[in-house]
Amino acid sequence: MRHRSIWLTTAILVVAASGLAWYVVHQPAKSAPGQTPSAVVPAVPVTAGLAETKNIPVYLTGLGTVQAFNTVVVKVRVDGQLDKVAFTEGQDVKAGDLLAQIDPRPFQAALDQAKAVKTKDEAQLENAKRDLQRFINLHDFATKQSVDTQNALVRQLEATIQGDQAAIESAQTQLAYSTITAPLSGRTGVRLIDQGNIVHASDASGLVMITQLQPISVMFSLSDRQLTNISREMANGPLKVIAEGRTDHQPLGEGTLTLVDNQIDQGTGTIRLKATFPNEDHALWPGQFINIRLLLRTLQQVVTVPSTAIQRGPNGMYVYVIKPDSTVAMQPVSVGQMNDGTSVVESGLHPGDKIVVRGQYRLQPGTRVQAGATIVSVLGGM
Repeated sequence: MRHRSIWLTTAILVVAASGLAWYVVHQPAKSAPGQTPSAVVPAVPVTAGLAETKNIPVYLTGLGTVQAFNTVVVKVRVDGQLDKVAFTEGQDVKAGDLLAQIDPRPFQAALDQAKAVKTKDEAQLENAKRDLQRFINLHDFATKQSVDTQNALVRQLEATIQGDQAAIESAQTQLAYSTITAPLSGRTGVRLIDQGNIVHASDASGLVMITQLQPISVMFSLSDRQLTNISREMANGPLKVIAEGRTDHQPLGEGTLTLVDNQIDQGTGTIRLKATFPNEDHALWPGQFINIRLLLRTLQQVVTVPSTAIQRGPNGMYVYVIKPDSTVAMQPVSVGQMNDGTSVVESGLHPGDKIVVRGQYRLQPGTRVQAGATIVSVLGGM
């Protein structure tokens, strides 16, 4: 009997301990006054954002190469000794500025000689005309043959004077070529020949290369699939082109699309385009590689969210919408343009909807969240 009592007491204690343990594990947590039991579940910290209406620019991006608007190699057009070089390397020059001077004395002498020949022939012509007039006045004593011969001599001397005038103009041109001026405004490069050398019009190398930097051109390529869109938008007016640094994406200038090439590169499936930039600050330089953004159009007053809010699931894109009770729900969305950290939501959201922008990795439908700072999309209204 004594052993039975000990066994029974032990069994009662085990059952009581098991019941107490089950109660402790399964009893609901006590709520603070005014709180529902679910409020004590720890909220997940997230960053919230708002769906907003904005004007969103639509850009096409590509890689461009800067090219000089005009480039000319200045060459001499007459033979002679280079007496003077009037520019410095890297100098900005204007059209008509003196660049160099070839010894002008041989050309001046040729001009003076041509003028002297003309003066001599003019004197002969004047005398021939007087003789012709005498023959005409003495028509009773002069034969018709002598009159005709004298008349032919006058015409011959007149033609000679015309040739003399042409020789004078040629000599003047040669003399003018001895003074070398800039054919366009731009910046000089490396000097290709030094003062004192004998130069020839047939020399392969020139005197200097001048590159026009203002304005300046940029060549870039885009997919041929965009050709229809570009042509349609160009019909509505000039398209703006933005140049950015190749690595730092710093803006280097704004220009205008001036050319769409007349052929598609079949090897790459791209179309070449050309833009012109004022380049007043010389931020663009010939041969430079840059990033290009072509502003195709601007979407007016569309619903936008920060791109970090967009999530991708097996059924498509969605966002977490924050409901009034601070819980979240998955909201499927249709996303259009995505640009500079902002996404255009074509359907699924309305302006003012509160969404989760960051911290989605710990969320599932019904999760309670604690929203931190509320942010909006990166691009402001335009």
